[in-house]
Amino acid sequence: HFPIPLSLPVPAELSKLGAGEKIFKPNREKLHRTFNLPMDRPFLRMAQSIKFDKPAATYGRLKNVHEGLPPSGVTGGQVHLVQGDYDYCHYMQDKFDDDGWGCMYRSYQTVVSWFRNQHYTALPIQSHEEIQKMLVRMGDKPDHFIGSKQWIGAMEASILLDEYLGVSSKIINVPSGHDLQDKGRELAKHFDTNGTPISIGGGVLAFTILGVHYNPELSQIKFLILDPHYTGSEDLNVIQNQGKKNSCSGIPSVGWHDVNVFRKDSFYNLCLPQRPMEI
Repeated sequence: HFPIPLSLPVPAELSKLGAGEKIFKPNREKLHRTFNLPMDRPFLRMAQSIKFDKPAATYGRLKNVHEGLPPSGVTGGQVHLVQGDYDYCHYMQDKFDDDGWGCMYRSYQTVVSWFRNQHYTALPIQSHEEIQKMLVRMGDKPDHFIGSKQWIGAMEASILLDEYLGVSSKIINVPSGHDLQDKGRELAKHFDTNGTPISIGGGVLAFTILGVHYNPELSQIKFLILDPHYTGSEDLNVIQNQGKKNSCSGIPSVGWHDVNVFRKDSFYNLCLPQRPMEI
């Protein structure tokens, strides 16, 4: 099967406006029905148009760095993974030193990249300063938060997604990291229905969960973890095999882990972004 290009004329003055997507929604609905396309995700937005004059910006980040990893080691059960593309955002990217404090900023950026890659938005991935300014503007943080090295957590990630993208999130709270052993069914359902990356943080380091391998019969679960603490180059071989040498977290930059990757003596908050059911 080969992709067939579809030409949709759009007035130039509207193609540069976010409002243009709303104006042409009725037309997209007709075309989705005509071509039997799903009615719960975008296929014909302006952000999905082919750019013939210049290549799409990649920001120098790698995509989907979990692909090609060995199996999790769980016996039986099912693997439930992130659906679609994401950018691997981590420490020291964009020539910006956030080593030691920017882990949730990077996890949030990875989540925003998912919505960009699935064409739910054409908005750029925010910088740390832009994230801080938004939190101050919303009244969540004081003015002196801007330009600081203060951490943010999963709760801040959820309100940022709502404010910036209009995306709602489900929040899961656990008093101990080891309580995540009992969240397999809930996390599996999230990846099967929403398919978005999960930001997780709390009293310690923040990570991004890309999937779970869950066997309810044996009560076995492993978590596919993307580590934002990596400080090395955009080298997939290093990221998949030697990433922990370039990370303060001490774990591989991407890989499968049992519940012991989360601390027993620390609480965790999980931000589960909900996929917008729209075209």
